[in-house]
Amino acid sequence: MPATEIVSTEPATGAVLWRQAIGNVDAEVALARESWAEWAARPLAYRIEALRRFANVVRAKADAFTDLIARETGKPLWEARTEVETVIAKVDISVTAYSERTGQRRIDAPMNTRLALRHKPHGVLAVLGPYNFPAHLPNGHIVPALLAGNAVVFKPSEKTPATGAFMVECYHAAGIPQGCVRLLVGGGEQGKELAGHPDIDGLLFTGSANTGIALNRQFATRPEKILALEMGGNNPIIVWSTPDLYSAAVLVVQSAFTSAGQRCTAARRLIVDEKLCDPLVAEINKLINRMIIAEPHADPAPFMGPVIDNDTADMLTESFLALSTRGGRPLRHLERPIEGRPFLSPGLIDMTDASDKPDVELFGPILQVFRTNDFAEAIAEANNTRYGLSASLVSQDPKLYDQFWANIRAGIVNWNRPTNGASSAAPFGGIGWSGNHRPSAYYAADYCAYPVVSSESEQARASIGLGLRDA
Repeated sequence: MPATEIVSTEPATGAVLWRQAIGNVDAEVALARESWAEWAARPLAYRIEALRRFANVVRAKADAFTDLIARETGKPLWEARTEVETVIAKVDISVTAYSERTGQRRIDAPMNTRLALRHKPHGVLAVLGPYNFPAHLPNGHIVPALLAGNAVVFKPSEKTPATGAFMVECYHAAGIPQGCVRLLVGGGEQGKELAGHPDIDGLLFTGSANTGIALNRQFATRPEKILALEMGGNNPIIVWSTPDLYSAAVLVVQSAFTSAGQRCTAARRLIVDEKLCDPLVAEINKLINRMIIAEPHADPAPFMGPVIDNDTADMLTESFLALSTRGGRPLRHLERPIEGRPFLSPGLIDMTDASDKPDVELFGPILQVFRTNDFAEAIAEANNTRYGLSASLVSQDPKLYDQFWANIRAGIVNWNRPTNGASSAAPFGGIGWSGNHRPSAYYAADYCAYPVVSSESEQARASIGLGLRDA
């Protein structure tokens, strides 16, 4: 029998955290459709004030929200707290972005006319959220969508529905009309039904490339609907010409293993000068040996917690073995330190001489190592992917960074910084299989409203000077 409810469990303990009946897609879309026009007709200042109240509600409930995110995702408490702070900060960032990217403008025009540029909301937007940042990432769509005057039907990941439900309650507590933010509880089937619903005006998605590509195909015959895809990455970090191997190792570890590797911007591939490889790997191993991997509330605080569930941990373990069978040389095996729970210790594998180098996003703490003797070859290896989200260079040579920046294919290009930790005050997106040229974060305003250009005059005065016979 098909499932009738969604149950959320804590990855670190297996305890049941939350359960709720699966929602009705038609009903949720209908409520949003009934509500959006009145919300859109409100002055912008009214919507801004409502969203600032939302930020205040989240601020007042920050401790409970932090605890819930930590329990439902397994991420450390400190990281969950950072996510809540990002949710709060998103409102003011979005207000600034709306003004800059989609504000009203007057343009000079001839003959006592004026040219006005304004923006209109699309209507009802569906938001599909991921499990790794179950509040921050969907909130990055929802806030700018509401600010522009849209209504939203939000389906959180079936792996983190409690966080999504908590956030929707905060919107409603702030006075945003219940019909304008609807929570759809469900799994993959409900996600497909929502994406294909005739009464949505667009879909804002964060998730895997495979799902994003399927959505792109689904929307190919519906050009009237906006589709914004933020997908994953097979992200490279290059280490070259740097004397400080400890700092380089820290940047690699932060890039590859923060959030247990469950970030779309996480480094999946370390590309390193042959001369530096062994000492760099030794420094990385020293850091991993000191790494605390534990449940979210542990004391001392862990660097990382578990991956999202046992199925994911099993898949990652099998993937590490598959890389070995393709010629990869394990430098540090992926291990399961707690039997029956999805905790993983970081794995390192040298894929330099592998016969097959799969271009896949392994969404967990696995780092593939590639050695090379030539910097141009290192960039070529970094670009040897269909993805193009994030890339980083660790080097003391500014000329190498100039060469790297000019030639790397990615939407986020960093120097002596991790591949992850992108700012919400900047656009966030990639090329290739990482997105469809709809960057989110600061540029989310662009896909939440469409421009309307009006040529206007207070009086109708017109004449035709050529091409008419005499009266």
